[in-house]
Amino acid sequence: MQAIILAGGKGTRLQPYTTVLPKPLMPVGDYPILEILIRQLARDGFAKIVLTIGYHVELFQALFKDGEKWGIDIEYSLEDKPLGTIGPLKQIDGLEDDFLVINGDTLTDLNFTMLCELHEKEKNTMTIATKKRSVKVNYGVIEDGGDNCLVGYKEKPVIEYNVAMGVYVLSKGLLDLIPPDRRYDFPDLVHEMVRKGMKIRCFNYEGYWLDIGRPEDYQIAVEQFSQNKKMFLGEGNEV
Repeated sequence: MQAIILAGGKGTRLQPYTTVLPKPLMPVGDYPILEILIRQLARDGFAKIVLTIGYHVELFQALFKDGEKWGIDIEYSLEDKPLGTIGPLKQIDGLEDDFLVINGDTLTDLNFTMLCELHEKEKNTMTIATKKRSVKVNYGVIEDGGDNCLVGYKEKPVIEYNVAMGVYVLSKGLLDLIPPDRRYDFPDLVHEMVRKGMKIRCFNYEGYWLDIGRPEDYQIAVEQFSQNKKMFLGEGNEV
């Protein structure tokens, strides 16, 4: 199966770190986060990666070349203008019937092949990897019945919710929903699928996941990767 890595974002939330380097090239331990993803995909048996990039093109190509170093074929899809988080797929030729898409700022120990096999086995149109998160509210929360009368009270509740990991498998037919040559984001595609009544499969992952989009998360990712290289890269792939 093919893998598409979305690496065209400027990483504005991660400034000032990304003033010099694009976010996918930010070092996490010994490697850029993008190299970690490439190593993981090679480990999981992927034969081809397409990197969608929009700026610092020459830097990406100088670092990763054709992928021979990792035993995987790397191609590049260039954006002349920002196309969002799903729009770049529209301009990639030769996509297979099903393909993996990963945000280039993702740190996880998810087995990507397993997710693709689940997608194919269930004949899904879209499979989204999700992760459970929780937030503690440090106040007493009032439940208002709509008439300024209290109907419930929760003291400092913990709210749980699922988030998209930025890892998903798509069937090629979904490209018909993506408009050409303009910005189109992943939520736009999801909303259109829901509007059309199309089924979307969520796979709730219980392992490790973090995106490095914020400075505080980036620091956590650096620490976690440095302490757990084998967990992320597998035995013998840490160097």
